Amino acid sequence: MTPPLTTLGHARATLALGLPLIGSSLAQIALNVTDTVMLGWYAVEALAAGTLGASTFFIVFVLGSGFGRAVMPLVAAARGAGDPVQARRATRMGLWHSVLFGAAVYPLFWWSGPILLAAGQDPRIAELTQNYLRIAGLGMIPALLVVTLTSFLSALERTRVVLGATLAAAMLNAGLNWALIFGNWGAPELGVAGAALASVLVQAATLAIVAGGAAALPALRPYRLFQRVWRADWPAFRLVGRLGWPIGVTGLAEGGMFQASALMMGWIGTVELAAHGIVLQVASITFMLHVGLSSAATVRTGAALGARDAAGLRRGAAVAIALSQGIGLFVIAAFVLAPRPIIALFIDRDDPAAPAILAFGAVLLLYAALFQVADAAQVMAAGLLRGLQDTRVPMLLATFSYWAVGIPASYLLAFPAGMGGPGLWLGLVVGLCVAGTTLMVRFWTRAPRP
Repeated sequence: MTPPLTTLGHARATLALGLPLIGSSLAQIALNVTDTVMLGWYAVEALAAGTLGASTFFIVFVLGSGFGRAVMPLVAAARGAGDPVQARRATRMGLWHSVLFGAAVYPLFWWSGPILLAAGQDPRIAELTQNYLRIAGLGMIPALLVVTLTSFLSALERTRVVLGATLAAAMLNAGLNWALIFGNWGAPELGVAGAALASVLVQAATLAIVAGGAAALPALRPYRLFQRVWRADWPAFRLVGRLGWPIGVTGLAEGGMFQASALMMGWIGTVELAAHGIVLQVASITFMLHVGLSSAATVRTGAALGARDAAGLRRGAAVAIALSQGIGLFVIAAFVLAPRPIIALFIDRDDPAAPAILAFGAVLLLYAALFQVADAAQVMAAGLLRGLQDTRVPMLLATFSYWAVGIPASYLLAFPAGMGGPGLWLGLVVGLCVAGTTLMVRFWTRAPRP
């Protein structure tokens, strides 16, 4: 019998699994930054349409990615139980869900123009955004298949393939954008449509890499992942669906809270909205550190659940939480000690509004420091609960925390209470604190005891 891991052993195992996933998450952020920067270089209209199109695509993607993310705890549990057949069944049906969802939502992208006009968008921007989404929407199926396959690879602790694929995607995306947006290297100048086409090509290339890794790695051959992938497996299909749709809705609820905060900040002023966007981007980068560790916690919790190792599950969870909170403390120190230098990295000092953005952004960054502990707690608790295959109640808790507490608190503190932008961010802190507390309580009451 293998001796139980020590606390240090759990920490090493979590970091070995989590660090490549953190790198992959940061590389994914680089993809979005590259699109924004290059479209900004091309034209203001292209930037507006690309930003609107990418955010629309991302909202739909978050909802559909729940099915692929559900594969991770299922495969981890099957690995812990020594059952490669169950791992293959879950992953195969995750692929099915991804294809069906991607096909079902494509008409939304094709006819997005009238929807955007009804939402009050400028007709020219709506037309350009529709052009973007008609192309970019073709990448939804490969993007969701990538989520499913990376969940499979991560659950089997083959995270270097995931990291390599994401880094390759970031580099390929930069090159394709340079060629297709601006018409460099003999390519046609396509503007915003070029950015969309680049995204589709990048998703297809990433899919080829992760699928090749899943099929060809010697350690994964016993899983025979693509064996009879066309055959329906309705019990596994229902299981993936039951776990997956709450994960998608949870991500949508959290993302929606931050989208609503941007809308409300826009009511306050343009400078405030610009500073808000910068601070959100900084916070999203640091958030990726916790996302990577949370995914590692999902895998290790699922494996311990499958192996019926309750003591290892609880100790591993405690170590993962401690690691995430430790990172949060370092981030807090950086935000508190150097807010202005951090904000200055994202603004043009020659812009007349730069001093005002810098001053307001530095204040908001202090409030972002406040929610680091809570944000780390909620994403870690959500990952641990997925490892227990518990997603429906966490979805309800998260939705309540973000939409019944966070958004109303932001509005009340920003406007009736007269606190403005800082009050809006304080409301986000309140919502995240409620989410972090309720989800942590849920995990520790649901985690099996030795």
